[in-house]
Amino acid sequence: MSLRKVPKGPLRDGFTTGTCATASAKAGLMAIIHQQKNTSVKVHLPVDKIVEIPIHHCVFTESTANCSVIKDAGDDPDVTNGAEIGCILKLTQEKDIKFIAGEGVGTVTLKGLELAIGEPAINPVPRKMITSALQKLLHDYDLECGVSVTVYVTDGKKIAKRTLNERVGIMNGLSILGTTGIVKPYSSSSYIASIEQGIDVAVSNNVTELVINSGARSEKFLSKKFNHLPEYAFIHYGNWIGETLNKINTSSTITKVSIGIMLGKAVKLAGGITDTHSCVSSWNKDFVVDLAKQVGFSDAEKIKALNMAGRLIELFEFEQNSPFFQLLLAHCYTHTKIRQVDLNIYLIHKNGTLIKYNK
Repeated sequence: MSLRKVPKGPLRDGFTTGTCATASAKAGLMAIIHQQKNTSVKVHLPVDKIVEIPIHHCVFTESTANCSVIKDAGDDPDVTNGAEIGCILKLTQEKDIKFIAGEGVGTVTLKGLELAIGEPAINPVPRKMITSALQKLLHDYDLECGVSVTVYVTDGKKIAKRTLNERVGIMNGLSILGTTGIVKPYSSSSYIASIEQGIDVAVSNNVTELVINSGARSEKFLSKKFNHLPEYAFIHYGNWIGETLNKINTSSTITKVSIGIMLGKAVKLAGGITDTHSCVSSWNKDFVVDLAKQVGFSDAEKIKALNMAGRLIELFEFEQNSPFFQLLLAHCYTHTKIRQVDLNIYLIHKNGTLIKYNK
């Protein structure tokens, strides 16, 4: 996701890459059947809603077609917004629908995803959407043939570098995604799904130790300490620590978990908040004042004058045996609801220094 500001007023829904690919495939087969270009097609979404999708590009012969759609993610800051997503169709003698990864669409290389190793990264729901749309047309026009569908994303390999695809074994491009067909602006569902997917991949590839952290910066510091672990053992929880721990709780094979957390999120977690997004929660200064009093710091006004929790390092020495930071981490530990595993918590300074909770 980018950091663009949330638009004011009602937010506009967008369409998933799966919906775009379905529209492209349907437009292609219709072009072959009718021997004319389509400017738009109607797509039946999994949520039992029909939407009309504009077609960007459409060329065809009597047995092939290449059609594409420009993805509109609505008001969601999706990395694929504006990308060209298309399908190259070829009629075949085999009476089935075959999927091929074209330019910019990744290939699965690790266990743990919904697709087998070697398969194009076109998820089950988009495959079903495309298959249903094409089979209906084949049936309606009495066509005794099959279709090979090569899905592509222009510059998809470049766009994929801005995702975590490679970490979960999706190489050389993007995934074609979507369970509802619709992108809800600023929804947490896609991020949480990527967390769960990352854990599934780690477990399927025999990882028993995970390092969960908020993102790339914190992982950079932690990776030096945990350099014995493969990249897919590091899970970005973003702002959803609770959901990440819930997913870990479903696996009986994870035996060790290390949590890396920056100070701002740590203060929220210590206060019992497991969704740490700034739009959802803010730090509780009264709670911090109380912690400070317990370790002998009585100047409440200095704490209340801080405009962000990260500035607590101006009042308390950031060192391993700091009474304040150890007490803060003790409260964090209390709120990490997880089954019996070897759990460790590391507080991360913005310069990369770590404080480990002394259990």
